[in-house]
Amino acid sequence: MRLLLVGCSGFVGRELVLHLLAAGHQLILVSRKSAFGFDQARQTGQLRCLQINPADQESWLNDPLLSALAEAEGVVNLAGEPIAEQRWTPDHCQKLESSRLDTTRALVQAMGQLKVPPRVLLNASAVGYYGTSPDGYFTEKSPCGDDFLAHLCERWEAAAAAKPAATRLVVVRIGIVLGPDGGALGKMLPVFRLGFGGPVGSGRQWMSWIHRTDLCQLISKALEDRSWSGVVNGVAPKSVSMALFAATLGKVLGRPSLLPVPGSILKLLLGDGARVVLEGQHVASERLSELGFSFQYPDLEQALFAATTPTPH
Repeated sequence: MRLLLVGCSGFVGRELVLHLLAAGHQLILVSRKSAFGFDQARQTGQLRCLQINPADQESWLNDPLLSALAEAEGVVNLAGEPIAEQRWTPDHCQKLESSRLDTTRALVQAMGQLKVPPRVLLNASAVGYYGTSPDGYFTEKSPCGDDFLAHLCERWEAAAAAKPAATRLVVVRIGIVLGPDGGALGKMLPVFRLGFGGPVGSGRQWMSWIHRTDLCQLISKALEDRSWSGVVNGVAPKSVSMALFAATLGKVLGRPSLLPVPGSILKLLLGDGARVVLEGQHVASERLSELGFSFQYPDLEQALFAATTPTPH
């Protein structure tokens, strides 16, 4: 397929691009960043790069971006500032909103201008849609939560739902993505390898996770298989408590995992953003089972081992 990728130059996008290239897709990567990489694919013509701010509405309505969108058979939209890496100041909350809502609205509006829009739009969302809960259990049928992140996800998904009628929409509510070079695990690894790791906060909060490779395979499958539509929770089959996650990571690394990180420290660093880590939610996917999706890493220990073991070159 000819695919246009938005917000795919970061932690998830780096592996997704490689995965889609290996599957033989033709890619157009749209990003504000100039250092795209993927030189070999660019030289062979399998990958084109456009350095454009995807949140700029005017860019979507003019060439070269509008022409690139017209060529695309499918679109992947992962655009959005990281959720839990900074304090949720008013300015940062505005960035969290605009990076998602402005980009998605501009993209969907441009799709509506085309005589033949892309066949499929895969739009990211997050399990934060369900809000945080110490004892709730959430599936794709569960209602939206009632906090800042939940309402942001709700508006993000509504913006994607305004796509043309001819375009199939898949919304992936993504959990905590595991990979060694970014995300939550990337921040935890140096501390655990030094032997100072442990659960964050009470340790009882739920972590609904997915290995990055499985997420990339899920996205690829959703693009290619027309039976996929609507909302899918991008999480592994078994969520775990923070305490079990820390203990399993310590076991995989052969390091102790007994030193808890007080929630007060995280609140000091992240403010309201700490709720994402300190409260969590227990999320499962009924849709992935119905669609017959097969995980490469359904087990946490297996996933952490894969995410922390250097790949031979």
